[in-house]
Amino acid sequence: CFSPQAFNKTIEKDNSLAVGYFQRGFVHLQLEMYEEALSDYHMAFSHLRENPFIDYKQLGLRHILYAWEVLYSTAAVQCHLQQWQEARVTLEKAVVWRPERRTAVLELALEQVQDHLFLEPMLVPLGELFRPRKKEVEQLDSKDFLGKPKVISSIIPNDEYIGFEPLRPQ
Repeated sequence: CFSPQAFNKTIEKDNSLAVGYFQRGFVHLQLEMYEEALSDYHMAFSHLRENPFIDYKQLGLRHILYAWEVLYSTAAVQCHLQQWQEARVTLEKAVVWRPERRTAVLELALEQVQDHLFLEPMLVPLGELFRPRKKEVEQLDSKDFLGKPKVISSIIPNDEYIGFEPLRPQ
């Protein structure tokens, strides 16, 4: 079972992490903490910064967070709060963000909201955690990005000294 505290620690480390808010929103919804869930989904959407999606593969999470999924989950919380009109407006906004405008899922959701039926929120697939790839972890040995220091210019002929020190007398 997930706890909001684990996601709180993640968000404290990177408060721009949209997927952290998205996952915590799901946990809050499961715990029937609807106001907190709604706030988290709003934060997740704002941290997408008007991008249609964020691909988290570079960070070790094999998941792409789509704006329409965040909006869909926001509508799911609004249903639990009996905010049916707001849920409909949110879903209509999600239609605009849906890739290639394939909106069958959202059209079905709009019908459910119209009939005052609850929506199941979207979630990051179970078992998907931030986990760096094995080959990336294996290559975590220290690297010398600067290389060895070498004398570029010296006032002393044939100077081979390597390092830093104050000017030496001739």
